[in-house]
Amino acid sequence: MEHLLEILKIVEGAVAVDRDKVVSYTKQLADKLAASGEEEVAKRLRRVLGTSKAHAVSLALLNNGPRMPVDNESRLALAEEELVVPADAKVFLPDEVQATVTEFLRFVQGADRLLANGVDIHPSLLIYGPPGCGKTELARHVAAELSLPLFTARVDTIVSSYLGSTSKNIRILFEHAMARPCVLFLDEFDAIAKLRDDQHELGELKRVVVSLLQNIDALDSKTVLLAATNHEHLLDSAAWRRFAYKVHIEKPNGVAREKLFAHFLGGFSSTDDSKLFASVSEGMSGADIKQLAYDSKREAILQDKKVVEPEEVLRRIVAIRLTKETNSHTDINARLKAARNLDPKVFTVRRLAGIFQCSTGQVSKLLNASD
Repeated sequence: MEHLLEILKIVEGAVAVDRDKVVSYTKQLADKLAASGEEEVAKRLRRVLGTSKAHAVSLALLNNGPRMPVDNESRLALAEEELVVPADAKVFLPDEVQATVTEFLRFVQGADRLLANGVDIHPSLLIYGPPGCGKTELARHVAAELSLPLFTARVDTIVSSYLGSTSKNIRILFEHAMARPCVLFLDEFDAIAKLRDDQHELGELKRVVVSLLQNIDALDSKTVLLAATNHEHLLDSAAWRRFAYKVHIEKPNGVAREKLFAHFLGGFSSTDDSKLFASVSEGMSGADIKQLAYDSKREAILQDKKVVEPEEVLRRIVAIRLTKETNSHTDINARLKAARNLDPKVFTVRRLAGIFQCSTGQVSKLLNASD
């Protein structure tokens, strides 16, 4: 049955006298009906929301949904809401990771058919890997592909110094997520899901893990849950098992780096240049490449240039890959040699002269002297 997900949510909200849930999911149902050509039915649903019986719901609620819950002590929001469009959440993943993400998206998008056939679903995805590899961007991508708002939990607000408040904040946030069509994203997941056998952790933090597990178990089969961590080895095994899908994202390989350079540099660089940059940027994260590309474009714009000079990008790559060797306190001979050793075919004498802002004769002399 089409739109079964929204219908079930509306009924659940009505039974629980949860007006926020009824309004939010009725609005989503109307949007879906309108998108499928059922304009008249969508208009009727929206008229129902505007009747006198719904006047207690504020205009802000009708347009944007319920307000984000806050921590009682600090009065800061427990999560941040973002509406992401697919064009703003591009990800470049290895084939095996992309296959898992695609399967997860199909699983969530097919919820109506699965539920209609008696197949229970628990749409949850755990993303883990080193910093800067694209975990947050993948969460944004999932939300965009599902056309749902992204609720990113603020761990700094959720974790409270007051006894019992952290568990309460987790419960309030989960209840809010279940009342609205959304993707709930728990970034820095290890902060609230650490191993309970860690002798250095206090009893209160261990109780937080128990509370988290209980709230995950209480999620209905229609709430999309994502979590991300840089320290998967710190996760409690029970928290690990709660996720139906898991993806490990590493730093981008050569193919992914080429796509990242092409995407972030855009029309400021050529395809051949993106291949060149990818060939000498091994070990760099997606976040490194994004920042490097934006910095390079900014410099070109301020100099009234239409393109980014390859030497400008290569200079920044050298600075990232050889941080110790290329700082201002290191002898220029050592810096030149280190850059040259990255790839002698790319870092020619001419290019090194451009990167280090000296003459080709001086570069040759210094390299020969160091040899």
